[in-house]
Amino acid sequence: MNAPPPLNFLVVDPLAGVQSFARQLLESYGFAAANIRCCSKPEDALALLAEFRPQFLITDWFPKEAVNGIALHQQICRQVPDCRLSLLSFEVGPEQQAQAQAAGARFLLKKPFTGPELKTTLRQALEKLALERPDLHQRLQQVMGTPQAAHRVALPPMPVMPATPPLKPGDKVRVGNATEVVDTVVIRQGELVVQLKNKAGLVPADKLQRA
Repeated sequence: MNAPPPLNFLVVDPLAGVQSFARQLLESYGFAAANIRCCSKPEDALALLAEFRPQFLITDWFPKEAVNGIALHQQICRQVPDCRLSLLSFEVGPEQQAQAQAAGARFLLKKPFTGPELKTTLRQALEKLALERPDLHQRLQQVMGTPQAAHRVALPPMPVMPATPPLKPGDKVRVGNATEVVDTVVIRQGELVVQLKNKAGLVPADKLQRA
């Protein structure tokens, strides 16, 4: 019997620190660097499919992108039908939970999360996946051994993550002596910025006050 192909992981998140943390965490579980790819946008992830076929997708929800996290998974599955989905999101309410469940997500983890939270959530997802892949079960046993040993797997430094966005589209804010309306909230290189209605450019969220 031929050995199953190695698992490929794709991490898609706008924060480079989250990409790096997830990569190091996967490598600490014994997965080769060549089997882990990271990128910042759904469009970049789709471009990778020509040379990289992920069986496990860890992605931000990307609610403001033309292709959100769930849609990204759906498009990947057209080429890689067995690709599993895991989601990271600042918004985790009943609607998001229902959508994630309908999409078959292995987990939906609320941002900002701590290093141990991602570590535990990912480990549990891998343990469930090991029930489908005996080769993965053997790997995890070698790396983690007993449940007690699993908690001793080296944890890389956790990047500083922005807090839950304090503003949402439609909120009124004060800019100097004027009152403006938030059009879009964006995470740019780890910083929360907003675009105001009928205004050009982006403004750091910490420079605004609710009206």
